[in-house]
Formats: sequence, structure tokens, C-alpha cells
Amino acid sequence: MTPAVGKDTMHRNPQPLTTTTVTVAYAGGDERRGPITMGQANMIRCILRDDPTHINIHDVWPVPEGTTSAAVTDALRALTVRHEGLRTTFPHPPGAAPVDQVVASEGTFTVTVLDHAELPGDPAEYAESVARAARAGRFALEREFPVRITLLTVAGQPAYVALAFSHAVADGSAMAILREEFAELLAGKELPGLTSLPPVDLAAVEASPAGLRKSEASLRYWERILRTGPQEMFAEPRGRRPGTDEEARQLTLRSHRGGRALAGAARRTGHPEATVLMAAWCALVAHRAGQDSCVTAVPSANRFHARVARSVTTTSQDALLHLDVRVETFDALVTRTWGAVLNAYRHSQFDSVRLWEMIDRVTAERGSHFGRDVVFNDVSALPAPLLGTDAQDRDDAEQELTWGPPQALPTRLLAFTYRTAPQLHISLWAAPSVFTAEEAEGFLSGLVLLLEAAAAGDVPMEALAEVTGVRPAERGPDWLRVDGCWVSPDAVRETLGRAVGGLPVRVAEEPGPSGTAEGAPGTGSHLTAYIARGDTSLTPTEAHRALTALIPAAGSGVLAPHRYVLVENPPTEPDRSDAWRRLNTIDEGTGRSRQV
Repeated sequence: MTPAVGKDTMHRNPQPLTTTTVTVAYAGGDERRGPITMGQANMIRCILRDDPTHINIHDVWPVPEGTTSAAVTDALRALTVRHEGLRTTFPHPPGAAPVDQVVASEGTFTVTVLDHAELPGDPAEYAESVARAARAGRFALEREFPVRITLLTVAGQPAYVALAFSHAVADGSAMAILREEFAELLAGKELPGLTSLPPVDLAAVEASPAGLRKSEASLRYWERILRTGPQEMFAEPRGRRPGTDEEARQLTLRSHRGGRALAGAARRTGHPEATVLMAAWCALVAHRAGQDSCVTAVPSANRFHARVARSVTTTSQDALLHLDVRVETFDALVTRTWGAVLNAYRHSQFDSVRLWEMIDRVTAERGSHFGRDVVFNDVSALPAPLLGTDAQDRDDAEQELTWGPPQALPTRLLAFTYRTAPQLHISLWAAPSVFTAEEAEGFLSGLVLLLEAAAAGDVPMEALAEVTGVRPAERGPDWLRVDGCWVSPDAVRETLGRAVGGLPVRVAEEPGPSGTAEGAPGTGSHLTAYIARGDTSLTPTEAHRALTALIPAAGSGVLAPHRYVLVENPPTEPDRSDAWRRLNTIDEGTGRSRQV
């Protein structure tokens, strides 16, 4: 996905002299029909649910000087005929999600031509704003051509093509491939034969016995992480629950220092730059969050196989990296990262409907709420990287941090790595609830400092604060590490009290199954909730179900207790856990549908 970059300049740009619509006919290829791919199903689910400006994607293609409008439309027609994904619609009855895709052998698409006397002072930024504006409005999956095309011209001379894509037919990699091929067509080059599968054939591979086994293995991999990993990376008093949208400003780092440091650290450790960068990202995220592991989504991870490497479709399914950072040195973490990333990549193909059913089931059983809290999207290796107007060549600064516009952020921390050489170029969106502006800047600066230290020698993990200047989250003594998660018993008590209609509640830390709490406070312990149910018929299962219904909208640090103990009336000293333990128990249990 290409995030919105640059500020919206439509209001101060001159109006085009003329606006015309050109209808372009195409014919070629076979008419086909078949099931949708797993990636298409994943994105269609989002398209039907999310704000179109968030899920639709866009790009801008510069047009070389001297190119005619006819040459532009001819190139667009050639790309449409070449790639089945651009000729695909998704028929479905109202109220139902598509399950099939239909590839047309012929049809038409339109090009809106905006002709100007001259373009504004920053023409690329203006083209970006036109493309971004075209993201508004949901694509009609069953009938609409999946690309909205605007040609910007000056006195009839083409300058830019601004495009908005349905995410059901393209992702960031697909747009990069199309941009590259568009430029080659305009240069008069002959495109090579296709080497990757079109969507209909990819769906057949996914539905094969081997493909189904791969999907099942991916679901088991995700389930292990959801049952054992932290449910919030940034669980802290000022945080919000994952999945609670915030508006975050874009912060962009351009750093020659970072580029040199990354290259140096890769040479010294003998690992690829991408692995070193991922290790540094995870190390700093886990350090800042005060976690023993880093759970991060890696959206661009699923084009490593030749059959999809250059396929113009959407392969947008997350690889989920769960990296244990409990090692002594950064070099050891880099070595561990290599295997963990490969494992995440291998498990990034799955039935998205079944995945979300599993997520809902597991989080209800665990009494948690899994959120896509941290996202790291490295697109630096894409052909013709999707850099956008705010990411063009600006190699003059040794290191700079610049703030851009805000956008809705359904995560807590989102990063796009656009390039790693000659400068490290990363855009970051950090949720204001957990990162002040100064902390966000410090995080990116700290990433460069960590890479510089790693280029010079091995870095002790216990020295991250000293090396990077990034400080771990402050939680206070009342927060506990329970079931691999940071938990606030006070927040659990307040939320559970609301869930059971205001009945008296006490939440206490107690030893885990081993009989003793091990290590740091809360490490080997669990939570027990005591509820004075009075004359109600409340059961542990009902209490657990009511609590889990509130958790997605609750504050940070809420995890369901492992055990519910029901008594008739509260003790005379309701703030003393031992007083609750001395009461007669009416009922007790986990409340879960299975033991976890």
C-alpha cells in the first residue's frame, strides 16, 4: 500500500482549462472464471468494511516529455490486455462477499484528461493530490474497471498519469510492476513474457492439496502466537487498545548516516541488510514497549516465490513475525531474526476468513484482544519502488526528520522503508497516545544510533537505552506481567465491574499452576477475579463472556482473569484479597471454552 504523502494541495491549485473523458477499448486474452485467491479474499473483506480512502491505493506515473496522449492510452491498453488482474471483476449478490472472479476478454475503461495552461509550482505534488483524491468512493467490485485513471496534460502534452486502484486487484508490488512496464512501453521496449501466475491460476494452486496444507500450517503458526504472545505491544497507562483508530502524522527520516551504518552492520555480521534492519526495528520496538518479544506484521513478505513475484494481483496477507529478544547481544538477535523471518514468510498464505474466525475464537478463549499493533513494511527491494512525491531523490541531507500530514492509523506503530541506500529512508506513523512528537523523532534517531553502534561492534542488549536514547515505557508498580502480557489489575477490575452490571469485584494476583510465582513480579502468576454475585445467577462463563465483549473497547492493559471465584457478598474489607479468599465459594471456573 502507498500511504498518503505530501499535503493536500487541491484547494490552491488552478483549475484545469478543460476536463474530458476518453473511452479506451481493449480486446485480447481469454475470458476466464474461477475462485478468488486468498489475498483477494483478504482485501475484499476490507473493501466491503473499511473507509475507501483507507483501503483503496494510488500511484503517480510520470510521462516522459514528448509522449503523445495516444501513446499513453496505448500503453494503458497494452497493460490491461497483458495482465488478467486488470480485466477482473467480482460478481456477487447484494449483502454477500464475492467468492469468484471473472476475467473479461474485451471491454472498455475511461481516462479523465485534465488539461492545464501550466501545472502548479510543485507539479508532482499536485499529481499526487489528484491520485489521492481518486481513492474516495468504494469500487463496485462486480462491474467497475478496477483502476481510476486521470491524465494530467499541459496544453495537450501529457505530464503525469494519476491512478487509484482497487486493492482487490493490486497491491504495492503490483503497482510498482505496472509503473515499470508502463515506462518501458513508452520507451518503445518489448515486454518479456509473463513468468508469474495470473490470479485465477494462483487460486488453483492455493486450492491444491499442497496449497491447503500450507494454509493449515499458517493457521497453526498464527494460533501459537495468538495464544502465547503479547496481545498489545504498547500496553501502558496512556495507551489505547489495538484497533482503536487514531490520527497520526507522518514522520520521515532521510539519513545517509543510517544508510552507511546499515551497510556496515550487514558487512560485519554477514547477514543481509533487510535482516539487520528488521532485527534493529524489533529490538527497539520491544525495548520501547518493555516486552520480551516483538510481534510485528510484515505485509510485503509474501512475494518471495517466483510464481507470485511479478504477478499483478494483490497478495496482501500479513506475515506475522514473533521475535523473542531475550538474547545477550544484538548479533545474536540478528542471527535469530534470520530464521524467525523465514518462518513468518512461510506462514503468510492462509484463508483469511478462517484466520479471523480463529482470531475471534482464540482471543475469546484467552480473554484478550489481538491487535495489528505494529506494522513494518519494507518496500525498498520492489522494482521501481513506490516512493511517491514526498519520497523522491533528496540526497542532500546527512540526516533529516520531516513531519508530514496526518492520516487515520488503525495500528500503534506503522513504518514504510522506501530505500536503504544511499540513504536510509523510512516514514513512520506513531500513535500519539503512546508516542509524543519528541518520542517519535527519538525513536527514528535511535534506530540510526543502534545501526551505527552495530556497524562498529556487537551491542549488548542491556545497553539499548544508553546507545539509542530511547527509554522503555513507564507503567508503575501496579502493572503485572501475566500470561505473556502486561496487565493492569485495576483496569481489569474496572472493566469486569462494568461487564457484570456493577457487582462488587476484586482482582488479585495469585501463584500460577506451579504453585509459586517465578522470576519478576507477575511472571509466573495469574489473575483471579472475586465477584460478589448477591442474589443473581451469574456464572464464571457468563462473567468471562461479558468481560471479553468489553475488552476491544476497553483501555490498555485489560486481560481476562484466569479464574473467576463467585461469592455471595463482599467482605467487610473489600480491598483485601485475603478477606475475599476466606469467604465461602458459590462457584468457580475459568469461564473459557477450553483451558489455555
